[in-house]
Amino acid sequence: MTGFDPPSAMSANPVISVVLEAHEPFFCTSVSACSACFTNTANPACGIGSSLEEARFFESLSETYLPLLEMLERLDRDRVPFRLGISVSPVLCHHLEDQELLKRYLDYTARQIEFGKDETRRYRHNEPLKKLARYYCDKIIERRFTFSERYDGNILKVLNVFRRKGKLELLAASATHAFLPFYVSCPEAVQAQIEVALSSYHRTFGKFPQGFFLSEMGWTGEMERPLRSYNLGYTIVEAHGLVYGDPPARKGTFYPVRTPRGVVVLGREYYSGEDLRELSGNALYRDNLRDSGYDLPAASVGPFLGPGGARGLTGYKYYARGPASGAGIYDPAAALAQAARSAEVFLERRLSQLNAAAELMDEMPLCLCVFRAGDLGRSWYEGFDFLEQIFRQGARRGGARFMTPAEYLYKQRSVDFQTALPAYSSGGFNGYGETWLHVSNDWMYRHTFRALERMTELAERFPNNTGLKERALNQAAREILLVLSSDWPGMLYRQESSGLAFSGIEDALRNFTTIYEALGSNYISTEWLTNLEKRHRVFPHINYRIFRRKK
Repeated sequence: MTGFDPPSAMSANPVISVVLEAHEPFFCTSVSACSACFTNTANPACGIGSSLEEARFFESLSETYLPLLEMLERLDRDRVPFRLGISVSPVLCHHLEDQELLKRYLDYTARQIEFGKDETRRYRHNEPLKKLARYYCDKIIERRFTFSERYDGNILKVLNVFRRKGKLELLAASATHAFLPFYVSCPEAVQAQIEVALSSYHRTFGKFPQGFFLSEMGWTGEMERPLRSYNLGYTIVEAHGLVYGDPPARKGTFYPVRTPRGVVVLGREYYSGEDLRELSGNALYRDNLRDSGYDLPAASVGPFLGPGGARGLTGYKYYARGPASGAGIYDPAAALAQAARSAEVFLERRLSQLNAAAELMDEMPLCLCVFRAGDLGRSWYEGFDFLEQIFRQGARRGGARFMTPAEYLYKQRSVDFQTALPAYSSGGFNGYGETWLHVSNDWMYRHTFRALERMTELAERFPNNTGLKERALNQAAREILLVLSSDWPGMLYRQESSGLAFSGIEDALRNFTTIYEALGSNYISTEWLTNLEKRHRVFPHINYRIFRRKK
């Protein structure tokens, strides 16, 4: 594979590679265009957005993305030899660049700080809770300052700095996190997802990626053609995709394979995910589901109440997980010590696997750990302390090196890769796409494919339009991309924010149909289109011609 052939002799030292999937669902962020979006239920007029979704994004900023950057800075300052891969979705980039949304994040943290002061007074006679309230308040003040002053509100810029240092590899991901195996019969949909992703990546980071992270790790053999067409060097699949490939991968997930068209495929190490689920459930860790916004009387959490008195997240969580929810007061110091012990167990298991594999291989064995970024932050408060300890203990202990996937591939002889086509596979329940094609969500696909046919028809019928008609066509392309998001069927499957998912799908389809019919009648309401562009302003540089058929 061009670009990955090593300049020097190979080493058999085992390698651990950690990749984080960073993605957030799309939601409407425009207050002026659609004030009703900021209710606690999905808005029938817009369908994509609620104060709950916004609060969840703010929580992710405070407990996933800022802690991630803090971890990177500490490791870099202490000269710990770490490497990390991160797949950054275009929708996440959009939210992180939305100045209106980021301004509201600062307003949200200001409310958290005032609430923390109230909490300190409320628990003045309860020293453990008072100490925790002050701890959270100080943490929020520090992160607010870091975000607004040190980072100038630009998290993506900081990630790019670490990329240029060679500490991070940033992978591209599909435009709206679409589950691509379902759309290989409509190549225009796949090419649109990839082209928008690559364009967004280049605008954000100033270069093109080597790796492409498949949303939900969804793979089918038909995916190798578009990946190769766009000169994407490698991707990652679940372990059973390699094990049951054609032919099966002889070295399992410990070594890459190469498809017949030349796309390199790495396999996620299955047991690393299982171990993470086990280790993150320790009783000393914080119970992230129990928030003061739901525990306290409504009068005490007024700034976090939505219309109708609906509860919101405050970020103040006082209880450890324990054998049962709310079993004891959370102790940050004890949890941090436990994170170090959990990291030691995790690292020992990975090294044991790699050493066993190294005895049977001449090549450099690889353990590729893939985690959702939110699983290490918003879901597991101590997750980034755990990850930091993996890098620190790994550097002290030795026995394995940390590399990014591209760095690892550069050090291999691509001619040694077995030629194999991985089997259809995915993440999610059972590992074969069941999460995204289920009785709870299968109704959406007949409408989605009909809309895709119409979008391709529009792109072919109006190849060179400008002005208002081009704006309408570009907006039609945005609406279709939003329909393709795997977040919607995933929510329906899990029965999580189902109203938001229903409304998101139906609203995007309705908007697209309105544009399609307006173009057919040659009349477009400028006011309606302008309002829609403000509500769904993702991908401002989109070109609807990405849906044209390739000759």
